[in-house]
Amino acid sequence: MQRTTIVASAETLQQLRRVAVERHVSLATIIREALDEKALNNRPRPRSAGIGDSGHTDTSERMSHERPVPR
Repeated sequence: MQRTTIVASAETLQQLRRVAVERHVSLATIIREALDEKALNNRPRPRSAGIGDSGHTDTSERMSHERPVPR
């Protein structure tokens, strides 16, 4: 096991301390469990996600008003 330093808000640390007290374990145990859970449940996003995104949010609305131009 390696030692590391984290930065967290005072509110988050207070909540984690409460959980540790309720479960009768150390704060370090709670943090390790949270890190393990995050590492196990992390799934990378598919590379194709958003590949066809035009950036326009009104495409369907515009298409209902505009007529295609014949070639």
